[in-house]
Amino acid sequence: MALCCVLRPPRCRLRPPPLRSLVTTTAAAWEGKEKARVNCSLPEPYWEERLANAVTPLWRLPYQEQLQVKYESQRKILQTLASRLEELGIDAQKPGGLCCPLQPVVPSPIINGYRNKSTFSVNRGPDGNPKTVGLYVGTGRERNIVCVKANHVENIPSKHKQVAQCYEEFISHSPLDSCILFHEGGHWRELVVRTTRCGHTMAIITFHPQQLGQEALATQKALLKEFFTCGPGAVCALTSLYFQESTMTRCSHEQSPYQLLHGAPHIFEELLGLRFRISPDAFFQVNTAGAEVLYQTVRELCQAAGDTVLLDICCGTGTIGLSLAHQVSKVIGVEVVEKAIEDAEWNAAFNRISNCEFHSGKAEAVLPQLLASWEDARPLVAVVNPSRAGLHYRVVRAIRNCRAIRRLLYISCKPEGEAMRNFLELCCPPDPRKKLAGEPFAPVMAIPFDMFPHTVHCELVLLFTR
Repeated sequence: MALCCVLRPPRCRLRPPPLRSLVTTTAAAWEGKEKARVNCSLPEPYWEERLANAVTPLWRLPYQEQLQVKYESQRKILQTLASRLEELGIDAQKPGGLCCPLQPVVPSPIINGYRNKSTFSVNRGPDGNPKTVGLYVGTGRERNIVCVKANHVENIPSKHKQVAQCYEEFISHSPLDSCILFHEGGHWRELVVRTTRCGHTMAIITFHPQQLGQEALATQKALLKEFFTCGPGAVCALTSLYFQESTMTRCSHEQSPYQLLHGAPHIFEELLGLRFRISPDAFFQVNTAGAEVLYQTVRELCQAAGDTVLLDICCGTGTIGLSLAHQVSKVIGVEVVEKAIEDAEWNAAFNRISNCEFHSGKAEAVLPQLLASWEDARPLVAVVNPSRAGLHYRVVRAIRNCRAIRRLLYISCKPEGEAMRNFLELCCPPDPRKKLAGEPFAPVMAIPFDMFPHTVHCELVLLFTR
């Protein structure tokens, strides 16, 4: 059977099964076929389909059915929040058992190949090749991890796949081993590819130096540069090629600087009529077209008048704050990644926006100091867009205890996780023991955005007021 037939979604389906059932079925489909070992005799289409099921478990469903599956999952999250608030003595039950009205899922303008950032691992492939560049299938606990090429994963654009293929070609000819387990040695590790609608491509290669000296490291960097500029990798037409020496799973620029081997230090993106500079480790919404739709709605929900001050917490490169700057009197951004703040300041200057100030540092350190002495009489609206880890408790406490904040937008890519804790902290009755003295917030509207077609995830915007 042709591969396209194996991976092509059916033209018609019945009503989709419940989300939990769908994911469980997908995950369990291969349970009996491989347990704690890798069967290298299985054909390539098997691994490609297994990777598609793991990374994009909804890929078989027509897109409208994907949206319905996601709507049901968000509805359950709001029901859970309502129940948790009831336990705290807060009457939060609304029609359908929800804590607030839930709007339909806003679809993504682009369904396939929408990712502007992809992270590829280096590990053993189904054929035993230890220098396979792809995505993981399996778990460390079961000791059945396999690295499968992502050629047929629908949310990854072709440019990213091309760079990954070229990187695999380069390391396959390298005398240095891949670094599968740190304590076992090896050097070649992850590849991150970032692209923009402006046609820019950035590649970031993570390398474990082990015991190599500076001369040997310089040789490897020179070979990488030659391969991607003059060799077979030149077909990728990289705008930027970065190299990072890392002895940890993840390193920030401050811990281990990104070394520019070739090209421009930044790539650029255009969003809502503004131009944004992007550094190697700066946060930028992974779905650019979807981000435009999201930020336009954030504009409307903020209801910001001309005298409003916008507090943009976890601001990244400043995209949200800068996109609203023209309708508020001032924007204050806070971000932990120092290079992202440099990007945000550059973005403001380049776009001739002068009413923004950005603070570099952990939000739990910066925000309490910023709000403790807040005496500005202007209305203050807060927008938070944290990582999956959610907001630090000190950040929530600073927001609760600042009387000037009457309106808060919480944007979460995982509202059922740590964000749920934040929701409860924002809405619970005052608690002197936890130093939560401020008036509680209440959820008034929820809007899910499908920023991740084919996956079970979406971005939920929850509007809180008090």
